[in-house]
Amino acid sequence: MITKTIDENSISVIPEDSDDLLNLRRIIKKDDKVIGDTTRVLKQDKDYSRPDKGERIKVRIALTVEKISLDDVLDRLRVGGTIYESSNESVPHGSHHSFILKINDGITISKKKWSPIEKKLLESNNNQIAFVLVAIDTADCGIARLRGTHLEFMPNIYSGSGGKRYKTNFNIEKFFDQVQQAVFSISKKEDSIVIFGPGETKKRFANFIEKSQKYKIQVVEGIDSGGEDGIYTFTKSQAMQEIMSESKLAKASSIIDKVMLLANKKSNKFTMGFDETFNANQMGAVESLVFSDKAIQENDEQKIMDFLNDAESKGVKIYSVDASTDIGLRVTGLGGIVSLLRYAIES
Repeated sequence: MITKTIDENSISVIPEDSDDLLNLRRIIKKDDKVIGDTTRVLKQDKDYSRPDKGERIKVRIALTVEKISLDDVLDRLRVGGTIYESSNESVPHGSHHSFILKINDGITISKKKWSPIEKKLLESNNNQIAFVLVAIDTADCGIARLRGTHLEFMPNIYSGSGGKRYKTNFNIEKFFDQVQQAVFSISKKEDSIVIFGPGETKKRFANFIEKSQKYKIQVVEGIDSGGEDGIYTFTKSQAMQEIMSESKLAKASSIIDKVMLLANKKSNKFTMGFDETFNANQMGAVESLVFSDKAIQENDEQKIMDFLNDAESKGVKIYSVDASTDIGLRVTGLGGIVSLLRYAIES
């Protein structure tokens, strides 16, 4: 999340991914002030104009928050309230409006007092490691950027080799150039590029792309499929956990694996589902937890946000996952939320 402190009460923010939007959902509260650019329909008072016809204009609005909710699971944030200031005198003060906040949209949040947890949430993703995953074969290439626990996919790139590895008119460097352009278009300068896939193509592409000297590049053995399937195979692999041990996805994956191991041992040092995890947190027993969008969809949204903030204030490590990864689907299948406990709780 990109942030800029205006004064002791006001901070401007730009969410960079779905994790940031979720954090903003946890930060913004009723009666906070939010300022941002939006569009508004103004009714026309001209003669002969249709009564239902209006002109949509861009306007800067400040509103007092009354309601906040996640739209489309974790992709958009709706902030509704009463307008108390606007850049256009035709926009009436006291009327209602909703901001639809998406990734890369900027707003300013003003609070009477910022809590330590709210400030921590603003900064929690700032030093997050990001990886560009490249699953390449002679036939095709899958590319995705992993930031936090979310995978952003690009469309597969096909080489046109027709599956004939030694076709005489197939120019692999032309294919490599296409892939390189796609990789650079999705990469940021601090990202690491991880290349894998069957055969020797991955090494040849790594040698090709290293000429740019722009990014840190790693080649991974043992992933024997290219394209989108190769990306998914990598995110389930031991190699992912070793290479990305400090990434949120690897940590979330490790928690799921430990939960499954404890379940097989009939241990009571884990929870599954919201109610179990909520009760364990009330006792101060939760050490770390992973939740998916299912936990938000199937429970009262504000109750979930209050629970997450309470857990974080107790030192719990929290990871959100979504359906873009196999780990997100696994958590959803386990009731939407799982946790590791500091000590066993008798059921």
